[in-house]
Amino acid sequence: MTNDHTAPEQQPGAAPHAVQARKVTVRYGAVTALDDATLAVRPGRVCGLIGMNGSGKSTLFNALMGRIVPESGRVRIAGMAPAAARRRGLVGYVPQAENVDWDFPVSVRDVVMMGRYGRLGPARRPRRADKAAVADALDRVELADHADRQIGQLSGGQKKRAFVARGIAQGADVLLLDEPFAGVDTRSQATITALLRALAADGRTIIVSTHDLHGLPALADEAALLRHRVLMHDSVAEVLRPENIAHAFGLEQPAHAGLEQPAHAGIEEPM
Repeated sequence: MTNDHTAPEQQPGAAPHAVQARKVTVRYGAVTALDDATLAVRPGRVCGLIGMNGSGKSTLFNALMGRIVPESGRVRIAGMAPAAARRRGLVGYVPQAENVDWDFPVSVRDVVMMGRYGRLGPARRPRRADKAAVADALDRVELADHADRQIGQLSGGQKKRAFVARGIAQGADVLLLDEPFAGVDTRSQATITALLRALAADGRTIIVSTHDLHGLPALADEAALLRHRVLMHDSVAEVLRPENIAHAFGLEQPAHAGLEQPAHAGIEEPM
């Protein structure tokens, strides 16, 4: 593994990067969650984000969403600051776990409509275009027949698909998904994988954090190894080489003495 594969530069004539994080450092008190992390992803690509728990994946997503401001470095979504991109609905986020009262009387359709709130007027009344976007999103995640069910009545995999549909209904150009396959059934995983591939084919940019290395080749065009910094960003086949995975998960020393050791290895990332 070499640093040559980390954070490829923009090539002449290539499409502009939809997501750019350059030399981003984030600290929580004395704990460094991200240290000089750099990642760039172009439109129409699915990038898998791999790293052990506490490696900085959630912090990176929060920086890309503009929810935290890095101590140093720069983040751009579609060429603009993350907070501005979020206000314009250009970036959507599907978290690993939703803070939801599953007994609250809200339907699956209502949950997906939440993705349209930024586009609704002051009265918050869905228009025809909003209803059509929600219907299309539900159809794409194969939940159209469950649209009127209370959200808590869905299975774990169906719930995850519902929140993916919320991100799709938002119409974001960049979609960030944190462990979308955690605890889902085989059908839901296949549905989400096919859907993300279709969204990328439409020109969306998808970044997915995942521990499912077996399913990564079918999901992603490229992958990045994260351990408080981006150790490697390359093709899925190259990233999944055993020595690279072992290094990212702290299982052995790097094979090349010239490779800089990742800073703060073993530090748990604050929740």
